[in-house]
Amino acid sequence: MAISIAHLGPAGTYAEMAAMVFAQAGYLDPAPPPSDPPLYLPCPTIAQALLRVAEDQADWAVVPVENSVEGSVPMTLDTVWHHPELQIHQAMVLPIDHAFLSHGPDFDGIEAVYSHPQALAQCQGWLDAHMPEVERVAVNSTAQAVQLLAGEPKRGAIASLRAAKLYAVPVLDYPINDQAGNCTRFWAVSCQPAPGGSQTSIAFSVHQGTSPGVLVQALQRFAQSGISMSRIESRPTKLIMGDYRFFVDLEGNAKHEPLQGVLADLQRHSSSYQLLGSYETLNLDSAALAQLLKFPFGGC
Repeated sequence: MAISIAHLGPAGTYAEMAAMVFAQAGYLDPAPPPSDPPLYLPCPTIAQALLRVAEDQADWAVVPVENSVEGSVPMTLDTVWHHPELQIHQAMVLPIDHAFLSHGPDFDGIEAVYSHPQALAQCQGWLDAHMPEVERVAVNSTAQAVQLLAGEPKRGAIASLRAAKLYAVPVLDYPINDQAGNCTRFWAVSCQPAPGGSQTSIAFSVHQGTSPGVLVQALQRFAQSGISMSRIESRPTKLIMGDYRFFVDLEGNAKHEPLQGVLADLQRHSSSYQLLGSYETLNLDSAALAQLLKFPFGGC
């Protein structure tokens, strides 16, 4: 049976591209034979992609977790927290270059622009400059935005060049993201134990109503042991106002000292704690991405 990889769909999303990178880079274990390639499972939302794996309906999910311009993806963090059986096996940082697509001849007739909320935010400056009065409509994914253009020349979409080719929609401008070097970090997760690696992600919350500085004390344990913390993100627990859980990325393998001991100590002093996985990160530029996926990054 083919190995299945769930991702935010439909076909043509950046998440699908990341799923292809995950498969082509050789991270699937066991590696599928050439005659039995991976089965890609597009899902309406990020949460549903993760649930496919948690409910044993898919082997893997590849989901965005952080963008260099717009920050974290809350749906990914919240869903992973609520399903502790999910473990991170690989992170991938991929370049994201948006295009403006439309069946209309130019910008003048456009009445609405569709895209994923993150893509709209990453192109806010371009939109303000070229069509400041046009309605901006958030949808579940960039590829869904392109599908909504069918037969509607007064609509535009922000999506990838690959989506433009898949759905045969003309590109009116490219690239349009406000920041050069725009990139997104994706996680590949499964219900199998994490493989280990040079980076570790955890999530925890601290007891409310305890002594002042309890969070600082928890984080100081990393500094005192010489462990680098590369990222921290807070998310509301949604239980009571002012109650948060913290997602932290650390340098080191959770199975090795000194990180192993520090995490054990943190777990004892936390009201809740989750080890999300230890893994490696793959960083690709546009040229490497094109070589891996066997198509010109700027033309598909």
